[in-house]
Amino acid sequence: MRVLITGIAGFVGSHLVDFLQRLPDPPDVYGLIKPRGTLPELPASVALVEADLEDAPSVERALDAAAPDRIVHLAAQSSPQLSWADPAGTYRTNVMGLLNILEAVRKRGLSPRTLVVGSAEEYGLPGAGDLPLREDAPLRPQSPYASSKVAQGYLALQYALAYRLPIIRTRTFHHTGSRRGEAFAESSFARQIAEIEVGQRPPVVHVGNLDAVRDFTDVRDVLRAYWLLMERGQPGEVYNVCSGRGMRIGDLLDLLIRISGQDIEVRVDPQKVRKAEIPEVIGDRTKLTAATGWEPDVPLERTLRYLLDGWRKRATVAAPPASPPR
Repeated sequence: MRVLITGIAGFVGSHLVDFLQRLPDPPDVYGLIKPRGTLPELPASVALVEADLEDAPSVERALDAAAPDRIVHLAAQSSPQLSWADPAGTYRTNVMGLLNILEAVRKRGLSPRTLVVGSAEEYGLPGAGDLPLREDAPLRPQSPYASSKVAQGYLALQYALAYRLPIIRTRTFHHTGSRRGEAFAESSFARQIAEIEVGQRPPVVHVGNLDAVRDFTDVRDVLRAYWLLMERGQPGEVYNVCSGRGMRIGDLLDLLIRISGQDIEVRVDPQKVRKAEIPEVIGDRTKLTAATGWEPDVPLERTLRYLLDGWRKRATVAAPPASPPR
């Protein structure tokens, strides 16, 4: 089996490589990377193919090189914050990028099972009685990123219906773990705590809104769900990938501080408060579990230790050497 991963250099893509290598019968993995982009640290067994998702001919060449049986489409501009600064770039990457992939597949008469990863941000502000969010809840996107993912999801659905392509979609809720980008609150907290531990900064964590409630899942659990959906998901359908449990961001920060054991002050930084903050987002995973049997396995505390340990490794490398004794 040949699997093409777009966004292989990212947080989820790199973990997906780890996941696939541990399978009893590992597939041949092809990773799509940007021309002249930063080369990710990946096993030598991964074949890297260059393509700019916004350039259709280069995407077609990548499809020819990989000839995939499965495609996991992870590549995206994934920051709601950044999408406010560059909405056009967000749409080019998230919508036109997928269009170029699907057109390359269609023109070649291929039929790889394809997973198109969407976001819980598509639901936007839940209405009264909407929580926990099911897949049939109204979509009320609150940022350019969220609306681009809505458009991406419906584009995938159109190709599944019009061309009978075996495309499965997700709306994935918040997931985290080692190597998570610091644009996400819990990873920003973990980085600051790791740097406090090695003396790189004073014992103060700067935060945004701590009252928001989010549905967290370990990235390794999310990848199990993705692979099960590739095997058992119904083409054309969309599935929430979530734990089904909500946690206040402030409580998550308290847990990270307790894991660290440091005496840390918490200060709110107005610059870290997001536009159009949604107070509470919790998903319903009933449809996913019914289709695949998947349930989350990793406890949140273990996930946060995994996240913090990742930042500890980076902080230790960057820490100044200890002064020699006098």
